[in-house]
Amino acid sequence: MAAAETSKPLPFFFTILIITSTTILLSPLSGANSSSEFGIEDGWSASSGMNKNEEADASGDVNIVQTSGHGFFSSASTNRACDFTSGRWVYDQSYPLYDSNCPYLTTAVTCQKNGRPDSDYQKWRWKPHGCSVPRFDALKFLGKMRRKRVMLVGDSIMRNQWESLVCLVQGVIPTGRKLVSYDGPSMAFHAMDYDATIEFSWAPLLVELKKGSGKKRILHLDMIEENARYWRNVDFLVFDSAHWWTHSEAWSSWDYYMVGKTMYQKMNPMVAYQKGLTTWAKWIDLNLDPSKTKVVFRTMSPRHNRENGWKCYNQKKPLPYMSHRHVPEPVVVVKEVVKKMRFPVYLQDITSMSALRRDGHPSVYRITQEEKNKKKRLQKDLSSDCSHWCLPGVPDIWNEMLASLM
Repeated sequence: MAAAETSKPLPFFFTILIITSTTILLSPLSGANSSSEFGIEDGWSASSGMNKNEEADASGDVNIVQTSGHGFFSSASTNRACDFTSGRWVYDQSYPLYDSNCPYLTTAVTCQKNGRPDSDYQKWRWKPHGCSVPRFDALKFLGKMRRKRVMLVGDSIMRNQWESLVCLVQGVIPTGRKLVSYDGPSMAFHAMDYDATIEFSWAPLLVELKKGSGKKRILHLDMIEENARYWRNVDFLVFDSAHWWTHSEAWSSWDYYMVGKTMYQKMNPMVAYQKGLTTWAKWIDLNLDPSKTKVVFRTMSPRHNRENGWKCYNQKKPLPYMSHRHVPEPVVVVKEVVKKMRFPVYLQDITSMSALRRDGHPSVYRITQEEKNKKKRLQKDLSSDCSHWCLPGVPDIWNEMLASLM
């Protein structure tokens, strides 16, 4: 897969953790391309498209519900499997399900309030071939989550998804019966009448990043408890981790890797990613009870900002399809790690479907017009955010899928 790591070892040893486990079935994977660069360009493909004029789904379609650990969905009334990774974006005037005035949204994702002139990017829903993603029903969701904790764990893209989920839910809760609390790197939205919480825990690498001597930043690939202590006693855990592992050296958050007592100055990013995810997998296997906790791993969210390809600025509709299939290496790695786990982790693959949505990013509409005026900056002079997602927008569809898993 990835090239061997080059190292500057200190005179100690390290242990590679080996997890032996039962294989669970995952969605199909093909055409892996070895690349540590994380981005989407015009080399992707999916057997998918869009139809702005399509109205109701065909009456023969079935809604999707999660089956046991297969990464697929099937009908509750039949055994028909439905691969939700294969489908098309369908224009739907009844969307979005909330607006950018939701009080829990950060400024950077409120693209309409920040001056984005078009709004069609909010009105696309995902239609898998042969089935439908159920429309998000806030009251039904809260009913399922009564006296339960849902926690989304990861980076700023997962924070993006957390804000989406909170906004999908909060509109049906009376004023005064909802609040947000904070605990270290975690925050929680409380629906008081349901004794339910929707939480976000900041852990972009899952494993621990610490300061060493001389202000060295050390990424400990086999240490996780500092982050994982927040994941205990949660009913539904949703993880992601990819973006931070693929930053260029100039943007890297660490100076050294460490495994056991051995320190490395250099390591292939995907080798490091595999080691870090294996530590996460071992913690899940050893510490969680599948009869009490359900675990989802969401695959990487694509970003449309490769320097040698198109960007997301001024894009107004989804791509109809991609000409070539390309599976980013982080997706290959996470599927291999999850496949070896004993614990039944559900893999939510949103990468290919989201790769079609170059129109869904904030681009230059990540700051308010007032801020632009203060800085006297023109649109063309602003940096373009092609990683995060406008809200309402694409993460709402991820959450509709997530709700069906519950």
